[in-house]
Amino acid sequence: MKFTDPKKLQAHLDKRATTLAKKNVKKVVTRGIMLINSTAKQSIQAGGSGQSVKRYNPIREHVTSSPNKPPATDTGFLVSQITTNISSKPDGSVVGQLISSAPYSKALEYGTVNMQPRPFMHPAFQKNKNKILKMFKEQGIIK
Repeated sequence: MKFTDPKKLQAHLDKRATTLAKKNVKKVVTRGIMLINSTAKQSIQAGGSGQSVKRYNPIREHVTSSPNKPPATDTGFLVSQITTNISSKPDGSVVGQLISSAPYSKALEYGTVNMQPRPFMHPAFQKNKNKILKMFKEQGIIK
């Protein structure tokens, strides 16, 4: 395509950039959610920072997590219950979800009246927020 009018060229380039940005939104959302997913799982699997306790069924030693630190993995169930969901909406928007479906996820993330929080989802998001924003900017999705 050849453009002699600079306004038409600019309009064409703007339209092309918008089309490419929309096409890349799902890719960037997916990459962002996968980064957060990986960080959350790694923080749980890094090991505890609290006291060592003996657990039964199965018999094992477990190092607990300290308050306000990620929960320490014990059986691996919490990590196995962290999943992702990416969906495109009819209006072109894309929603990325990181889901922890272990029944005790909420209690760990926010704490209870009897336990201080052991957050793992929100810190994983915070750790990756700037990387994700950079990906959106590099793809021309945001400025």
